[in-house]
Amino acid sequence: MKYEDNEIYRKSFNFSVDVVNLYRKLCKNGHEYELYNQILKSATSIGANITEGLEGQSKKDFVSKFSIALKEAAETEYWLDLFNKTNILEENEYRNYKKEIRSIIRILSKIVRSTKNNMEGANNDKKSV
Repeated sequence: MKYEDNEIYRKSFNFSVDVVNLYRKLCKNGHEYELYNQILKSATSIGANITEGLEGQSKKDFVSKFSIALKEAAETEYWLDLFNKTNILEENEYRNYKKEIRSIIRILSKIVRSTKNNMEGANNDKKSV
């Protein structure tokens, strides 16, 4: 893998693998396929957008893709919470997924915020010249 040393890439990729495996398990056991598709799409989109951002052509492109990844992570958290409240996930399973998605959200939030701050600082430096 090209980005295996990048923490957020690695975490999002591993989370995607876990959700794909969860999706397979859920499809064998239940009938809420539309719900299962929703979490599969949002969870795997996190890493896809991170990858696009890492290959971005500018910092603005980077922030845009990482912001989308953050929104997809928030959506994934919603589906996990719903799956918990409707007993689709067992409590221990839910806690593990919840812990991981919160970690991903925290990291993405910090990356987006600090990159935006750096971009604003660079713009202010240019204006003061």
